Amino acid sequence: MARVPYLDCAATTQVDPRVAELVMRFMVEEFGNAGSRTHTYGAAAQREVNSARERIAATLAASPEEIIFTSGATESDNLAILGLAEAGLESGRRHIVTTAIEHKAVLEPVEHLKTRGFDATLVCPDRLGHVAAGEVLGAVRPDTLLVSVMHANNETGALQPVDAIAEGLANLGDGDGPYFHVDAAQSYGKETGELRNTRIDLISISGHKVFAPKGVGALLARRRRGRRPPLRPLMHGGGQERGLRPGTLPVPLIAGLGLAAELAEAERAERARACRRIRAAALEAFAPLAPVVHADPSRVLPNILSIAFPGLDAEALMVALKDMAAVSNGSACTSERYSLSHVLEAMGLPSEIVSGTVRMSWSHATPAVPWERIADAIGLMA
Repeated sequence: MARVPYLDCAATTQVDPRVAELVMRFMVEEFGNAGSRTHTYGAAAQREVNSARERIAATLAASPEEIIFTSGATESDNLAILGLAEAGLESGRRHIVTTAIEHKAVLEPVEHLKTRGFDATLVCPDRLGHVAAGEVLGAVRPDTLLVSVMHANNETGALQPVDAIAEGLANLGDGDGPYFHVDAAQSYGKETGELRNTRIDLISISGHKVFAPKGVGALLARRRRGRRPPLRPLMHGGGQERGLRPGTLPVPLIAGLGLAAELAEAERAERARACRRIRAAALEAFAPLAPVVHADPSRVLPNILSIAFPGLDAEALMVALKDMAAVSNGSACTSERYSLSHVLEAMGLPSEIVSGTVRMSWSHATPAVPWERIADAIGLMA
């Protein structure tokens, strides 16, 4: 039985066959432990880890030693935020600036820090889901330890002004100013240019959003004036990853992430063109239904469409479309139980729009989507 088109690439992507081939080789043939340096198996594994580190660093204009491998963007976010806690407590800088539309992997660690005496300012977005750089910068105080702003929202695809925020922080003229963390789980490999700004200290990336396997990601911890961000480990038990992330390195997954990163950068323009064509076709088919589309079309990832059809409930819509396309109603990472989107609520949208929004997301590899048939089915529900 043929499967319906997969339109949930913001939740996860298929592994690129070229990446899968490399991963399997390091599972079955080159299966050594990168920490075993006394034989050729371990040496081969270590070389591949080094290669992956170099590949990822090259995409971010960073140094390989600034790349820390993790289990994914959630762990990277936690390490970036909670890992700075001790430095904040020691320095008396106990204020964090973030936004109300961050992923829970950022918001929940920030909430945890509030139980340890930290204060947090959450900047709200406009009605299209974009925060203003000026509002973020205006929330910075002398005791601000960290500014954390996602690059692209996982629900709406709205791109946030991380470059302008980075420049604003640089213009504060204080080399010891707040650390700047960017959750780039959705944008890495798609909108990488802004992530090369050297005033961004910490960047979280995820393997399974960029056609690598699940279970691997990375945190870029960029040096500023020759000094690393003063991160402390969240776990203990080994000296791997410069003492910040103990445990045996998952060499096959790391190898896959390294190759996926290199391929995404090399094919970035071509992939973006393909995604824009799919988006245009979707919007053309849906236009007669007068939908509400979230995010400014000039500042949104081309592979995510957050859309509401007036008078229709998202849950009912997904059920009606299940034999035509695999779609979602928001983040797949937040909870196993459905609840209204905190992102859409923060945007100040009416409750009927919030409860009626679905997310359709695709990739350059997505086959033909029957947009007209989908639009007809939605039209019959109205």
